[in-house]
Amino acid sequence: MSRLSMPLFWRVCLINGAVFLAGTLALALSPATVSRQPLLSEFVVLLFGLTVIVLVNGALLRSLLRPLDRLTAVTTKIDLRYPGLRLDEAASGPARALVRGFNAMLERLEVERSTSTARALQAQEAERQRIAQELHDEVGQSLTAVLLGLRYVKDMAPERVRAELDGLRDTTRTSLEEVRRISQRLRPGDLTDLGLTSALAGLARDTSARNGPQVRRHLPSVVPELPSESELVIYRVAQEALTNVVRHARATAVDLGLAVSGGALELRVADDGVGIREGAMGAGIQGMLERAQMVGGDLVVRATGRAGPGGGPGGTEVLLRLPLSAPQPASVSS
Repeated sequence: MSRLSMPLFWRVCLINGAVFLAGTLALALSPATVSRQPLLSEFVVLLFGLTVIVLVNGALLRSLLRPLDRLTAVTTKIDLRYPGLRLDEAASGPARALVRGFNAMLERLEVERSTSTARALQAQEAERQRIAQELHDEVGQSLTAVLLGLRYVKDMAPERVRAELDGLRDTTRTSLEEVRRISQRLRPGDLTDLGLTSALAGLARDTSARNGPQVRRHLPSVVPELPSESELVIYRVAQEALTNVVRHARATAVDLGLAVSGGALELRVADDGVGIREGAMGAGIQGMLERAQMVGGDLVVRATGRAGPGGGPGGTEVLLRLPLSAPQPASVSS
């Protein structure tokens, strides 16, 4: 059995046996003796020998078990939402096999979580597109038919009911616009047809138009060529961030920016609202984080310290970074 593959139990037994054997040989080969009535000097010698044995045994066991203490400390810090935490195998000594197995387990867990998250998000997007298509094709067309029917009925109706028909037409038209807005949020057609910049600009306009805060856009005239998955992640993160601002931040203004910096494409959404508590992790933030990790990006959500109307930490910033393979043209404000 090799040294690295030997079970920990037998390693401890060998260390203790070796220390006790060394102590026994030292006593057997040394000139020290013990009288029938032990003297004080003999007690001192025995106590010294016992102390040496205990210290040597403790030092050897500490070098063997120290990686287990580090392993215990790491397990309290593991969070699969933030992958990459590993133990140093080279500095693990006799426990290297255990540490290697622990690191391999973390690797498998992170890969499985990443894979399952990607599948779940892809299924979610597919379901969003299906629902959006049904809203557009079925509900939208039905409401359009109702509008046409109401206009036809109005021309034939008596004067006393035309006002009520006009009210029904306005309600139906409002419902149709709401269905189209929901369909657009579920399936961002602008992202496919017009590109990322136009889709983000439309998202900003819609947010301001729905009695939300003023959205100041800082978008590039030209964006790097990205995979469709990365563009969708950028759009969804911006959409979720602006939705959180409208629902929770009580902000008056929001900055929505997209720029290239340090070999990465950065999306930044910053508001002047009440801020966010440190360590807060709601479902929305969790979803943004998982989307960012799915395409190899990094997401940071933090309080900015800007004075907000609610007396909280003051302002929240959502920063998404997606690495690029090559330098890209700089962005310009719009």
